Amino acid sequence: MTTTFKKKIKILQEKFFFSPSQANVNDIAESFIFLTVSFNLRITEDEVKQTIKRVKADKASNASDISNRALQASLAELISVLTSLFNACITHKYHLKQFKKTQTIVLCKLKKSDYIDLKMYQLIALLDIMSKALKSIMIKRLSDIVKTHHMLSNAQMRVRCK
Repeated sequence: MTTTFKKKIKILQEKFFFSPSQANVNDIAESFIFLTVSFNLRITEDEVKQTIKRVKADKASNASDISNRALQASLAELISVLTSLFNACITHKYHLKQFKKTQTIVLCKLKKSDYIDLKMYQLIALLDIMSKALKSIMIKRLSDIVKTHHMLSNAQMRVRCK
Protein backbone atom coordinates (compact mmCIF):
# COMPACT_ATOMS: atom_id res chain seq x y z
CA MET A 1 0.00 0.00 0.00
CA THR A 2 1.31 3.43 -0.97
CA THR A 3 1.37 5.92 1.84
CA THR A 4 3.38 8.95 0.70
CA PHE A 5 1.83 11.72 -1.34
CA LYS A 6 4.62 11.64 -3.98
CA LYS A 7 4.22 7.90 -4.51
CA LYS A 8 0.46 8.32 -4.98
CA ILE A 9 1.03 11.06 -7.56
CA LYS A 10 3.52 8.83 -9.41
CA ILE A 11 1.03 5.95 -9.50
CA LEU A 12 -1.77 8.21 -10.78
CA GLN A 13 0.51 9.68 -13.47
CA GLU A 14 1.52 6.22 -14.67
CA LYS A 15 -2.12 5.08 -14.74
CA PHE A 16 -3.70 8.08 -16.47
CA PHE A 17 -0.86 9.53 -18.56
CA PHE A 18 0.74 6.48 -20.12
CA SER A 19 2.40 6.41 -23.55
CA PRO A 20 0.16 4.60 -26.04
CA SER A 21 1.72 1.85 -28.12
CA GLN A 22 1.67 1.82 -31.92
CA ALA A 23 -1.05 -0.25 -33.58
CA ASN A 24 0.06 -3.11 -35.82
CA VAL A 25 -1.47 -2.45 -39.23
CA ASN A 26 0.49 -5.07 -41.19
CA ASP A 27 -2.60 -7.22 -41.74
CA ILE A 28 -4.60 -4.46 -43.46
CA ALA A 29 -4.92 -4.91 -47.21
CA GLU A 30 -3.75 -1.99 -49.28
CA SER A 31 -6.83 -1.18 -51.28
CA PHE A 32 -8.00 2.38 -51.55
CA ILE A 33 -11.02 3.92 -53.20
CA PHE A 34 -10.41 7.49 -54.20
CA LEU A 35 -13.45 9.73 -54.17
CA THR A 36 -13.30 13.38 -55.08
CA VAL A 37 -15.60 15.40 -52.87
CA SER A 38 -15.95 19.14 -53.18
CA PHE A 39 -17.40 21.33 -50.49
CA ASN A 40 -17.19 24.90 -49.28
CA LEU A 41 -14.40 25.33 -46.72
CA ARG A 42 -15.69 28.69 -45.56
CA ILE A 43 -17.35 28.56 -42.13
CA THR A 44 -20.36 30.84 -41.87
CA GLU A 45 -21.37 33.09 -38.98
CA ASP A 46 -24.58 31.09 -38.76
CA GLU A 47 -22.64 27.84 -38.17
CA VAL A 48 -20.58 29.47 -35.42
CA LYS A 49 -23.65 31.04 -33.80
CA GLN A 50 -25.61 27.77 -33.76
CA THR A 51 -22.65 25.82 -32.39
CA ILE A 52 -21.85 28.28 -29.57
CA LYS A 53 -25.52 28.52 -28.57
CA ARG A 54 -25.83 24.71 -28.44
CA VAL A 55 -23.19 24.43 -25.66
CA LYS A 56 -24.58 24.30 -22.12
CA ALA A 57 -24.07 27.70 -20.46
CA ASP A 58 -23.02 26.49 -17.01
CA LYS A 59 -20.58 23.76 -17.98
CA ALA A 60 -17.21 23.75 -16.19
CA SER A 61 -14.66 26.41 -17.07
CA ASN A 62 -11.95 25.61 -19.56
CA ALA A 63 -8.28 26.27 -20.22
CA SER A 64 -8.85 29.84 -21.47
CA ASP A 65 -11.01 30.81 -18.47
CA ILE A 66 -13.73 32.04 -20.84
CA SER A 67 -17.00 30.66 -19.56
CA ASN A 68 -19.60 29.33 -21.96
CA ARG A 69 -22.14 31.77 -20.52
CA ALA A 70 -19.85 34.78 -21.14
CA LEU A 71 -19.13 33.69 -24.70
CA GLN A 72 -22.82 33.17 -25.41
CA ALA A 73 -23.71 36.57 -23.88
CA SER A 74 -21.14 38.39 -26.01
CA LEU A 75 -21.72 36.35 -29.17
CA ALA A 76 -23.34 39.23 -31.10
CA GLU A 77 -20.16 41.32 -30.69
CA LEU A 78 -17.74 38.43 -31.25
CA ILE A 79 -19.40 36.47 -34.05
CA SER A 80 -17.44 38.05 -36.92
CA VAL A 81 -14.14 37.72 -35.05
CA LEU A 82 -14.76 34.06 -34.16
CA THR A 83 -15.85 33.25 -37.70
CA SER A 84 -12.70 34.91 -39.10
CA LEU A 85 -10.55 33.05 -36.57
CA PHE A 86 -12.08 29.68 -37.46
CA ASN A 87 -11.72 30.35 -41.19
CA ALA A 88 -8.08 31.38 -40.71
CA CYS A 89 -7.44 28.09 -38.87
CA ILE A 90 -8.85 26.14 -41.82
CA THR A 91 -7.17 28.25 -44.51
CA HIS A 92 -3.74 28.00 -42.87
CA LYS A 93 -4.27 24.40 -41.70
CA TYR A 94 -3.23 25.44 -38.20
CA HIS A 95 -4.77 24.50 -34.87
CA LEU A 96 -4.01 27.25 -32.34
CA LYS A 97 -1.87 26.30 -29.33
CA GLN A 98 -4.55 27.72 -27.04
CA PHE A 99 -7.05 25.27 -28.54
CA LYS A 100 -4.79 22.35 -27.64
CA LYS A 101 -4.63 23.20 -23.94
CA THR A 102 -6.78 21.26 -21.52
CA GLN A 103 -7.28 21.11 -17.80
CA THR A 104 -7.50 17.55 -16.56
CA ILE A 105 -9.19 16.84 -13.27
CA VAL A 106 -9.14 13.54 -11.42
CA LEU A 107 -12.43 12.75 -9.68
CA CYS A 108 -13.16 10.01 -7.16
CA LYS A 109 -16.09 7.81 -8.16
CA LEU A 110 -18.84 8.02 -5.56
CA LYS A 111 -19.65 5.39 -2.95
CA LYS A 112 -16.64 3.17 -3.53
CA SER A 113 -15.14 1.23 -0.67
CA ASP A 114 -11.46 1.33 -1.63
CA TYR A 115 -9.92 4.48 -3.12
CA ILE A 116 -6.47 2.89 -3.28
CA ASP A 117 -7.60 1.07 -6.43
CA LEU A 118 -6.97 3.35 -9.43
CA LYS A 119 -10.20 2.19 -11.08
CA MET A 120 -12.04 4.26 -8.49
CA TYR A 121 -10.95 7.49 -10.22
CA GLN A 122 -12.18 9.16 -13.38
CA LEU A 123 -10.42 11.72 -15.55
CA ILE A 124 -12.33 14.75 -16.80
CA ALA A 125 -10.65 16.84 -19.52
CA LEU A 126 -11.89 20.42 -19.82
CA LEU A 127 -11.34 21.74 -23.33
CA ASP A 128 -11.41 25.32 -24.58
CA ILE A 129 -14.93 26.28 -25.69
CA MET A 130 -13.70 27.82 -28.94
CA SER A 131 -11.75 24.66 -29.72
CA LYS A 132 -14.89 22.62 -29.02
CA ALA A 133 -16.92 24.88 -31.31
CA LEU A 134 -14.48 24.57 -34.23
CA LYS A 135 -14.23 20.82 -33.70
CA SER A 136 -18.03 20.50 -33.58
CA ILE A 137 -18.43 22.42 -36.85
CA MET A 138 -15.85 20.24 -38.60
CA ILE A 139 -17.35 17.00 -37.25
CA LYS A 140 -20.82 18.02 -38.48
CA ARG A 141 -19.44 18.89 -41.91
CA LEU A 142 -17.51 15.62 -42.21
CA SER A 143 -20.52 13.66 -41.01
CA ASP A 144 -22.70 15.34 -43.65
CA ILE A 145 -20.15 14.57 -46.39
CA VAL A 146 -19.88 10.93 -45.32
CA LYS A 147 -23.66 10.57 -45.28
CA THR A 148 -24.25 12.43 -48.57
CA HIS A 149 -21.65 10.41 -50.50
CA HIS A 150 -22.52 7.05 -48.86
CA MET A 151 -18.96 6.56 -47.60
CA LEU A 152 -19.93 4.14 -44.81
CA SER A 153 -21.79 0.87 -45.02
CA ASN A 154 -25.33 0.57 -43.64
CA ALA A 155 -23.95 -1.32 -40.63
CA GLN A 156 -21.70 1.61 -39.79
CA MET A 157 -24.38 4.21 -40.45
CA ARG A 158 -26.76 2.53 -37.98
CA VAL A 159 -24.52 3.30 -35.02
CA ARG A 160 -24.26 7.03 -35.79
CA CYS A 161 -26.04 9.48 -33.50
CA LYS A 162 -29.68 10.02 -34.45
